[in-house]
Amino acid sequence: MFQGMEYVYEVYKEQSFSRAAKKMFISQPSLSATVKRVEEKVGYPIFDRSTKPLGLTELGRKYIQSVEQILSVQSDFYNFVNNWGSLKTGKLILGGSNLFSSWVFPTLMSEFAHKYPQVELVLMEERSAVLAGKLQDGDVDMMLDYGVQDEKLFEKMLYKKEHLLLAVPKAFEINQKMENLQISQEEIRSGRFLEPEVESVPLEAFAEEPFILMKPDNDTRRRAVKICRSFGFAPRIVLELDQQMTSYNVTSSGLGISFIGDTLVRMVPENPNVVYYKLPLDISERGLYFNWKSGRYVSRAMEEFLKLACREDHDTPC
Repeated sequence: MFQGMEYVYEVYKEQSFSRAAKKMFISQPSLSATVKRVEEKVGYPIFDRSTKPLGLTELGRKYIQSVEQILSVQSDFYNFVNNWGSLKTGKLILGGSNLFSSWVFPTLMSEFAHKYPQVELVLMEERSAVLAGKLQDGDVDMMLDYGVQDEKLFEKMLYKKEHLLLAVPKAFEINQKMENLQISQEEIRSGRFLEPEVESVPLEAFAEEPFILMKPDNDTRRRAVKICRSFGFAPRIVLELDQQMTSYNVTSSGLGISFIGDTLVRMVPENPNVVYYKLPLDISERGLYFNWKSGRYVSRAMEEFLKLACREDHDTPC
């Protein structure tokens, strides 16, 4: 019914078949035939051909109102597509644990917002297991997490490599025996602790000490238990927590030893109540990834955020 409406609308604007045909670079008989086919589909005349200038019938006035509404919707959509393509509009929902929401995302989001101020950014802070469900349901566009998500359900891109460290309360007597193996926060921040000449700690020396571990569904927990087993013991767990940042703070209070990623240690202020030890790199290294739902359309906002996160001038490029 509205196929060919642009021809009808041009005749309406020009109030003449001849002027409309000239403006559209077609012959007048061809234009008249096209308009006649539209009227036949509608079932009634659109133009009152007895008047000069050419007028509209009552139905014709309603038809033109409808055409103008359609053209307005089309124009709005075309404008949206153009703005969306140049990121002058849109929305990006990011998800991360307390650690990433506090120490990783703020800088990236600030840079992205400065470059694309009209894109709405949303940050959802939750446990990894909860975020994985929201990612699957489409409530989150991307989440930052360690590479343990189901690869059948999620796609991922490496953000950086991370290394687990042993964080021990300064007051523990065991530190006196291991003083020559302690690494400074500056060595961790600079990455010098990764050099071969920096020795890893014999973890079995801490077998009788209390440990603060993450809850069982957490990647840090699974890796920590695996590392302890590789040294021939099961950790004596005195507290289980949801967040790595909380574990670090509890270790700082003196309650127990925790496994902490160098991402966190690089970010937090100097803490005189905690000492750090290197763990063997072959069992302490893991990937930190941006994850999104497998098969979903990767939006322009997602693409540009990933490009920004992986820029070479960042401290931890992809």
